Amino acid sequence: MNPENATLSIALFAAFADGHHDDREREHLREITRTLGIDSPELSRHYQDILLRQITLENACNALGDSAHRQLAYEMAVGVCHADDRLCDAEQRFLVDLRQRLSLADDPSIREMEQQAQRLTDWTFTHETSHPGPSHTGFLAQEEAELNRAILNYAILNGALEILPQSWSSMAIIPLQLKMVYEVGLSFGHELDRGHIKEFLATLGIGLTSQYVEQIGRKLLGGLLGKLAGKGVGGVGSLATGVTLSFATTYALGHIAKDYYAAGRQMSSDELRQSFQNMLEPAKALQSRYLGKIQQRSETLDMSQILSMVRN
Repeated sequence: MNPENATLSIALFAAFADGHHDDREREHLREITRTLGIDSPELSRHYQDILLRQITLENACNALGDSAHRQLAYEMAVGVCHADDRLCDAEQRFLVDLRQRLSLADDPSIREMEQQAQRLTDWTFTHETSHPGPSHTGFLAQEEAELNRAILNYAILNGALEILPQSWSSMAIIPLQLKMVYEVGLSFGHELDRGHIKEFLATLGIGLTSQYVEQIGRKLLGGLLGKLAGKGVGGVGSLATGVTLSFATTYALGHIAKDYYAAGRQMSSDELRQSFQNMLEPAKALQSRYLGKIQQRSETLDMSQILSMVRN
């Protein structure tokens, strides 16, 4: 098992650690590993092998000899466990066990990283005033233009985060998507909670855990482990695909949320899913138009700035 496959295997073990993922999330994960398998055939077999216990956590950990690779695998496992909410007891036990297996229990940098992940997860929605939102037809052109601009800025930001190699950059994408949907809903007078927004994303076919696993897979296929080892390797195509997907998913999500909450939450599940899929391809095409801005944005991002965006 090569380091890329081992790291993704550990991420999948982390995804199953809580034991609570429903059939939709499992199907999302299965589809993600199938899609990633187009670039790396071995990866497409990992999902089934893990479910059948033909690959064990011990196997995956033993395949990571380099300390930088072990640390990255652990960071990504932390990100997976945090993807859908705060850590549950089962996930905490899994991470304690994983630290021991990867010989990271006494690494001081690990605690700092875990605190960063906690700060990216432990936030609440806040707003200054609640107001009755207008209907879509009553939305002023200026207000709609501002909302469209906000959605585009979220898409550019998440595309920029995809470029960065640090684990916190991928961890921030999902909280920013949740906050974007919250702000869109509030614009139309709907004050939402996390549970509703997570269900809304799941209805569209966006799994929080599986989305993070896909981001990990794209970065691994983009040569992230080679870069950590100081080797000039990299799959530019995989990285470009990741940027496109993060931009397009965020952009399409924002606009479908705008249509849904403007219509008073009257769209059916089938209508939501179809509308989202119809929006994805134009959003992917639009990404190339904003690639320069995405790259510029990536050059200015740091952890403190992202934490501020997520928490405020």
